[in-house]
Amino acid sequence: MKRNVIVIVLFLSLISWQCSRMISEPSLKQSVEEGVSKINTALTAISTTKGYELMSITGDVPKSEVAEAETEYADSITLDLVSGIYSFQPRTFYCSHYREPRWLFNKVGESDSMIVNIPQRMVFHPWKYLHFTTMADTALRNDFVIAASDYHFYYTWWKRYDYKLTAGFTLEDEDIGSIDVTATGDSYIDHSYSMVYNFTDDLSVLVSKEKGDTMTSSFALIEGDDTLLREESVLIWKDFHEREKTYTLTIGDVQIVKSTGVDSIQVYLESVLQKEAAAIITDDSEETHSICRRRDIQLTFDDGTTVKLSELLQPALTTLKTLVPAMHSMYFAKHVVDHIALTIYYHSHN
Repeated sequence: MKRNVIVIVLFLSLISWQCSRMISEPSLKQSVEEGVSKINTALTAISTTKGYELMSITGDVPKSEVAEAETEYADSITLDLVSGIYSFQPRTFYCSHYREPRWLFNKVGESDSMIVNIPQRMVFHPWKYLHFTTMADTALRNDFVIAASDYHFYYTWWKRYDYKLTAGFTLEDEDIGSIDVTATGDSYIDHSYSMVYNFTDDLSVLVSKEKGDTMTSSFALIEGDDTLLREESVLIWKDFHEREKTYTLTIGDVQIVKSTGVDSIQVYLESVLQKEAAAIITDDSEETHSICRRRDIQLTFDDGTTVKLSELLQPALTTLKTLVPAMHSMYFAKHVVDHIALTIYYHSHN
């Protein structure tokens, strides 16, 4: 009798465990909704920061200025050549025919890093105030600080280069984030880079690209140790065009995978294929390959309901469409930090 009671208890416990497991395990729909909610919350927070404004900077640099850099500057700049503490010095006179950097950064102290004090408008609006000659406002405050603890830029002809930048930023004595960039190139065809911006509140955005026989492009939204959102495209050269080989979009525990040679788009929840789920990827062009451009994804859940990611990811998608392409261009690193470093180098070694 006692043995029968034990068996019954064990049986009931097993049923209870199975039921609780079924209740506790989220469905695909729940997982997508929870993942999207975290993404929207994170990117809403990012969109209000000065770090977002900084990384969203884009613009064209005058061709004449690029030509000056190529003819006037050395092809290798290392941190030891530009280390120190510098403050922006306004000019009240500029001779336009004299080919040298337009602004001055006076060295005011020693440091193993490159620390630059500069008016914020020259950083947030470089195409207007940093790259063009205007009469300087002597009342401007150097309220923005760039602190580069690692920097080098080795460059040779035929697109061979090696680049590194690690820097933190403060605005009016408030930390607004940090950047880490690594880039290498052996030729026009073979090159790679990765760039991460660490926002406040433990949030960061990473973009990367590696181009060779195949090209891999990706971005990720990260909170602490958790990846909230990640997109990766692998492209191959075919029929004189870059064709998509694989595409993977990860939202929390959910993965949407598109591969050549596979009839359907596969949906996974915690690495388990969801056989009843379906996904359709739509593009206005074969060249998009990203939800940050024109790509959209329609999901059909087990209960028959459908939803488009473009509708779920709001306002996150609007923020991503500005932030991710701007980070891929590395405009801030190339045309703000590099411009300042080259200016400092010119006045220190010429």
